[in-house]
Amino acid sequence: MRALAASDVTYGAFFRDAPHPHPNRELIRGTVCGVRVEQIEDPLMREIRRLDKLVDELAKGRPMSAVLRSAPDEP
Repeated sequence: MRALAASDVTYGAFFRDAPHPHPNRELIRGTVCGVRVEQIEDPLMREIRRLDKLVDELAKGRPMSAVLRSAPDEP
């Protein structure tokens, strides 16, 4: 972890070079900082916000099934 923090790796490279992103990440829905994750157009920012949402929800003690929804929320 410290090696990554000390490196020149960018957010873009981190997500682009991820070996096998889980396909269920597409199911992460909801808002982060008042913005709906599923409506973010920029692919990199959408991936970053998905990770934010996942960490926030898990830190609140919510089960993974509550974070990964099978149907989109109503806008």
